[in-house]
Amino acid sequence: MLVNPWAFLVATLVVLPVGFIWYNPKVFGTIWMREAGVSPDAPKTANMFKIFGLTLLFALMANMVLQTIVIHQMGAFSMVGGGMLVDSAKPSYAAFMADYGHAYRTFKHGMLHGFMAGLFLALPIIGTNSLFEMKSAKYIWINAGYWIVCFTLMGGILCAWE
Repeated sequence: MLVNPWAFLVATLVVLPVGFIWYNPKVFGTIWMREAGVSPDAPKTANMFKIFGLTLLFALMANMVLQTIVIHQMGAFSMVGGGMLVDSAKPSYAAFMADYGHAYRTFKHGMLHGFMAGLFLALPIIGTNSLFEMKSAKYIWINAGYWIVCFTLMGGILCAWE
């Protein structure tokens, strides 16, 4: 197994504390509400179970892809067909994993790739949607910055925690 299930869980949950800090009124919350056109009273009527539940689902989905970006061994793992077919893989897979199974499995390395994923995936998606929604550059950078920070931390956790 290349990803520890606890790492996957923690990497998924990291979006909540980062969001609580990032969107706090003393950090970017007030600016974000203004730029997004969200009323300060809106959270009082919002379905928080739906918001936080879907946030965690989306973070889980992101982690499923992010693990393939931050853990280089996932390429070899996928080449043999994944977990169910590892036992029937050619001896070269076992030799590769014996030589490189723990290479680049550090928090720092995972953070690097997580940061790049946020910068080159989250920013363009959020930026494009926001441009068509006629949102400001502040709005784009606040939202994209949140995901860049999240992907950076998620990548570090997924990569390092074997």
